[in-house]
Amino acid sequence: MSSKWSELVSDKRRRQEESIPKEWLISQPPINVLDVTSIPEESDVLSAREIEITNCQVELLLVKLASAEWTSLEVTTAFYKRAIIAQQLVNCLTEIFVEQAFARAKELDDHLKRTGQVLGPLHGLPISLKDQLAIKGLETTMGMSQHWSWLVTTFTSAFQPGYASWIGRYASKNAVLVDILYECGAVPFVRTNVPQTLMWGETYNHIFGRTTNPYNRKLTCGGSSGGEAALIALKGSPLGVGSDIGGSIRQPAAFCGLYGLRPSYGRIPYAGAGNSMEGQDSVLSVFGPMSNSIAGVKLFMKAVIERQPWLKDPLAVRKKWDEAEYNLVDHGAGKQLCFAIMWDDKHIAPHPPITRGLKLVKHALSAAGHQVIDWEPFKHEELSDAVRSIWNAGSNEDFLVTTSATGEPVITTMSVEPGEEDPQFRPTPQTDGITAYQLWQVQKRKRDLRKEYLDHWEATASKTGTGRPVDAIICPATAFVACPHGMTRHTCYLATWNALDYAACIFPVSKVDPVLDAKQARDTFFNDSDKAHYESYDPETFSNAPISLSLVGRTLEEEAVIAMTEIVDAAVKAFKSSQ
Repeated sequence: MSSKWSELVSDKRRRQEESIPKEWLISQPPINVLDVTSIPEESDVLSAREIEITNCQVELLLVKLASAEWTSLEVTTAFYKRAIIAQQLVNCLTEIFVEQAFARAKELDDHLKRTGQVLGPLHGLPISLKDQLAIKGLETTMGMSQHWSWLVTTFTSAFQPGYASWIGRYASKNAVLVDILYECGAVPFVRTNVPQTLMWGETYNHIFGRTTNPYNRKLTCGGSSGGEAALIALKGSPLGVGSDIGGSIRQPAAFCGLYGLRPSYGRIPYAGAGNSMEGQDSVLSVFGPMSNSIAGVKLFMKAVIERQPWLKDPLAVRKKWDEAEYNLVDHGAGKQLCFAIMWDDKHIAPHPPITRGLKLVKHALSAAGHQVIDWEPFKHEELSDAVRSIWNAGSNEDFLVTTSATGEPVITTMSVEPGEEDPQFRPTPQTDGITAYQLWQVQKRKRDLRKEYLDHWEATASKTGTGRPVDAIICPATAFVACPHGMTRHTCYLATWNALDYAACIFPVSKVDPVLDAKQARDTFFNDSDKAHYESYDPETFSNAPISLSLVGRTLEEEAVIAMTEIVDAAVKAFKSSQ
């Protein structure tokens, strides 16, 4: 039994390698080459036209596809080649299904040629998917298939992420979101790597191994949507789908310099997709877009929502795309907005690059005519602790039941050093659960904290000068930029917004500069964890890592959050170009 999982893994890896066209292979760069972002264009695999295609942002790609200037087949081929190069550099892919994607692209090209009309708003666009999203006929370590459906009645978890125990399953149908993307005219073409159990801020599992950061391969790409982030950062995909239960879209997007949106519960359909800790429905996982442009985020959300997902997923929220909300009718039409900057959460102070990023955004917004005030964090540690208690309630049994099928060991560290234990980020088999009654009390307290936080936000109307409460919060995505493997800590900056169910969007600001981001002396600390976090910072270690921040709005305010992120992003770019 104990060797079964390793045999499955060996066979799976062999089949993955065989799915890669040999003409798309490159010579591996030396291990000491850390920044690999320029290598795809330096290789002999991509033509000049394919480089042009893969450097295009989503909005322009869609224009060229709709006009038939570029065919879906050539666009899909270009991104496929770049995705395979990315795979060789940072190990970001799981499923590679070239023939199926090419057949879809040809079908779309034929439709456009025959009718003169695009099939949908995402016509011909290659889209990558986090390896939770089942695609009919494809093997998946997360999607459900009829062949394995007997396990539903035997075990408490039918879908489990990154587990060798689920190798050999083939999905009998698409996840609802995949169906909708097909209806929108998209071309799903790869799936991307995740950590075992999903409950990690890094990306490593027994099947596909570790995904690294394209800007510095000694650093993590984040997790659990880390494969997705690393792929898009290398421009191996123009638009991708990640998921977020405690920061799993936002952290990897931040670590890889992308735009990524965590929508509120139910705004994007989840039905038919795989997940960890199924049945835990107090802090829900959500799907959301990741892209190299904020326009890509908007295009995805609008396209999916306009397909009325609530007619296909009973948990999807019945809320149409609100153009008035996108035009910021409740936020002064976007004129002279008031943003609040949260410099820290009074528990862990951010590292110097994050603080520099916050200062840059403050200056940029002021220069653009917007008001900027300070945000007073409210019970963030308590909110984060509530999320962790809810996770811990049944995670031990969830992980062990799933891995018992093959004897696969549960991973207890993301460190590259053997023997190191790192239980701080996600629940582990050593974590004791709580009783049902105790769980109810935690969920009750989380509910009450949401009301208290709403009141706290509303009270800022007396400070803004606009007659409105603060329009949005600008805050650290995490207390650190992409860090060495095994060093991911401190989820408060992420999990707080999951507990509150606030929409939040990541946007890039800069990159770590060891001179500009030198370590600053501090005499006082919030606590011992804050002191340890301060001492862990060395600017050379984090060199070249992207600096990204988060814009946070209210529950189900995705349209306004996207619009305000556009405003902040434009202000930052204008300010930087003027310096």
